[in-house]
Amino acid sequence: KSALFWEMCCDLKRRFLLLYATQKGQAKAIAEEIWQQAGAHGLEADMHCISEMDKYNLETEKDPVVIVISTTGTGDPPDTARKFVKKIQDTTLPPDHFAHLQYGLLGLGDSEYTFFCNGGKTVDQRLQELGAQHFYDTGLADDCVGLELVVDPWIDGLWLALRESFLLQKEKEGMSSDTNAVSSALSAAPHVMHELNLSSEVQNLKLEDEGVLSQKLIDIHLVASARDTEPSLVHSVPPLSQSALNIPALPPEYIEVQFQDAHGENPHLSSLISEGTIFEVPVTKAVQLTREDAIKTALLLELDIADTVFDYQPGDAFCVICPNNVNEVEELLQILELPEKGECFVCVKVKRGTKKKGAVHPQHIPERSTLKFILTWCLEIRAIPKKAFLRALVECTSDAGEKRRLQELCSRQGASDYTHFIRESNVCLLDLLHAFPSCKPSLNLLIEHLPKLQARSYSVSSSNFYQPGKLWFLFNIVEFPACPARPVSRKGVCTGWLAELVAPLLHPSKNTLDKKGGSPSTEKV
Repeated sequence: KSALFWEMCCDLKRRFLLLYATQKGQAKAIAEEIWQQAGAHGLEADMHCISEMDKYNLETEKDPVVIVISTTGTGDPPDTARKFVKKIQDTTLPPDHFAHLQYGLLGLGDSEYTFFCNGGKTVDQRLQELGAQHFYDTGLADDCVGLELVVDPWIDGLWLALRESFLLQKEKEGMSSDTNAVSSALSAAPHVMHELNLSSEVQNLKLEDEGVLSQKLIDIHLVASARDTEPSLVHSVPPLSQSALNIPALPPEYIEVQFQDAHGENPHLSSLISEGTIFEVPVTKAVQLTREDAIKTALLLELDIADTVFDYQPGDAFCVICPNNVNEVEELLQILELPEKGECFVCVKVKRGTKKKGAVHPQHIPERSTLKFILTWCLEIRAIPKKAFLRALVECTSDAGEKRRLQELCSRQGASDYTHFIRESNVCLLDLLHAFPSCKPSLNLLIEHLPKLQARSYSVSSSNFYQPGKLWFLFNIVEFPACPARPVSRKGVCTGWLAELVAPLLHPSKNTLDKKGGSPSTEKV
């Protein structure tokens, strides 16, 4: 009915332009969610990365434009938006340059940084200065407290705003007769309007065969734990445990993994970095700056950069390429039931016939490498799982109670539980797989949903004039203590690895010294 209603409302005006500017994939994932939901609302989202300026033209765009843009650094637009921002900041553009443009913008940021959502704010302000008009209020989502707190309701309200924009567009085109026809049709069928207002919830509802989990379908496992009055990662309490759920649409699979023989070489780490120069340098000194009984452990490391072309100023940032914890990689291989396949080479390709819009081979995944290389150097296995990932994990879970709880955690009704038990608890994939043992995801699912393992940024705390050829930096070893959602404590991915790497320098012993009684063997980063 809603599709028919849109046909009445918009005739051929059902398209809108959807642009995203992403740094680490968040904005793209949200744009893909909007693209998926658009189909359920009878709309066509023409989706492009904002850098693909040959595929769209805002100067001539007549349909509504939706922009999802993140922020990087201390407040810059993402790298993919640099050319776009440079173009619209041309001072010779007249103030009515975009007077024809109707747009809505969703900005992503982190309030822990001074210039919150500045990437989105920069684009929003400049479009306004050039005469563009909002058809929908700007949304600013905060990664510090949870993007979904703003993103979900913003997307929910988008469809009504688009509908009104299309109607206004028709009025401007002198099609008032069609508008009157639509109004009379609405008067004759008010339930259609009601259905449209609810469609963002209804169209994305995809649960069991009967469509809705009724209050009577409470799994026996949940009944058994009902005597617990407090919810946890693995179980809920009323009203959530007895609610019908609105959950996201199942993301389409798009990656295919083929195991090959164990011969060959893994790619060099430099191939994983798309920009910047990479150096491999020795660690020549490590000093613990805090006492053993201190709450935090602070280390100072000295790197020998004499043989590199590495010029810096005090306070400059540089990035360390780090691996995932070797024990966690082995643990993941065990859970995936692939312990013998770690050294096997895998070929990663885009699945033929996938329904995913614009599916491409992930740039951070080599086309051919060992499985252990991918899990160690390419995927952020410590990433906090997004709701789309939880939705996909539902399909890999056999236990009915565990399946229901995962549905709750990715549902609209379970938003506060997701924030508390997943996001704020820093739960990662391994924690989830231990908490929900019947969940057995495929390898391709991990590659599809786990983000790129990012190099970690640190600030230089030395001077090239005072210590030529040396680079110092300091850091606290990040600690994630055990909690109900995480049965074991963990150290930060990079700080924990660095601490382990320089342990011989911090605590030299006889077996770490060479035959001449010199310094411990040199490690490199």
